[in-house]
Amino acid sequence: MTVLITGMGLFTPAGRGVAETFDALTTGRSGLGRPPAGHPAEASVEVGGFLPEVDPRTVASGPETRVLDRTVVLALLTAAEALADAGIEVGRDVDPGRIAVIVGGVGGLATLETQAVARAARGRAAVSPYLLTGILPNMPAARIAIAHGIRGYASSVGTACASGAQAVADGVRLIRSGEADVVLCGASEAPLFPTFADTFGNARALARGWADPTEASRPFDRRRNGFVLAEGAALLVLERADHAAARGVTGYATLAGYGVTTDAHHPTAPRPDGAGAAESMRRALASGGVDATAVGYVNAHGTGTKLGDVAETTALAAVFGTGAVPVSSTKGLTGHLLGASGALEAAVTALALGRGLLPPTYHLDDPDPDCPADHVRAEARVAAPEYALSNSFGFGGQNVSLLVGRAGPGR
Repeated sequence: MTVLITGMGLFTPAGRGVAETFDALTTGRSGLGRPPAGHPAEASVEVGGFLPEVDPRTVASGPETRVLDRTVVLALLTAAEALADAGIEVGRDVDPGRIAVIVGGVGGLATLETQAVARAARGRAAVSPYLLTGILPNMPAARIAIAHGIRGYASSVGTACASGAQAVADGVRLIRSGEADVVLCGASEAPLFPTFADTFGNARALARGWADPTEASRPFDRRRNGFVLAEGAALLVLERADHAAARGVTGYATLAGYGVTTDAHHPTAPRPDGAGAAESMRRALASGGVDATAVGYVNAHGTGTKLGDVAETTALAAVFGTGAVPVSSTKGLTGHLLGASGALEAAVTALALGRGLLPPTYHLDDPDPDCPADHVRAEARVAAPEYALSNSFGFGGQNVSLLVGRAGPGR
């Protein structure tokens, strides 16, 4: 059964929406910078991927807006954009019971932190009765369902930095199994708050010491020294191909397959031999019935950490051979959106195939000899492969690979 990507909602440091985001990633417009003055994470990160402030009252009303978590706000905004981009109105274009929503992410970190601070300062009376609806991981999906009248399968996914990609994989599974005709899936993250940022900083996982903050995220580069924490949301509309055809919609690309594995190795570190990551790629290829030689691009997880980039390169070589397939990581411009990265990068991969333009890894000035690959660097590469892979890996040894295929003439 063919599954199409028929809509996208993107709100990232590099841009908002399809056109602005892809243009930034192919022309080198960075979304990274110093924390704005007075930002809660100002003392916790040297550089980050920050979004503009959004008034919660633009997506909700009533007293709950005072503690409506930023992850929920971003999810509601991108959900509305994705459905509009797909030309879908629930009840008109799809049966409310035949559309699902799956949104990954850590949950309401901002709400939890601000409410904990308020309680410490003013006592139990300061705790909002709406605290739970701010912090629960399922709230982005639930709020989207409420806003759009979605009455099918609704769920959250918590597989760390693989969450967005896992949500997409689960969406493909729901459509293939016949449980849904349309799935709205992806992730939303707002991690730029002191306690959460400080745990990465104290673990020395964040990029540091860069005079120019736009150069701090440098996947696969010899001088990389950590990732750049970023916020954002990305949601995709997946649709059964014949359902889309009945609406006269071609779609951006196909979601041709997926692979999911677990390293069973370490809570935070990847397997040095990349075996779990390699197996997730092989499973994605098998899921789509595609040989490795048909893949002409890999959008790598590539966060800019010493261990992670080497392990992923090792896995790529095991599946494709060293230097056999063009590879890039768009985190050089977006930073690391944690769980939302996978959904964003699946969208970027689909756009790359549809437009015949592979986004490069920016700031890959001196490739690490331990990361040998056909790196797309310095500028976008004109190419029109039939298939591409998008990789996402997370703490706990989570590995997700998405196989994306060209959909033919369209957007």
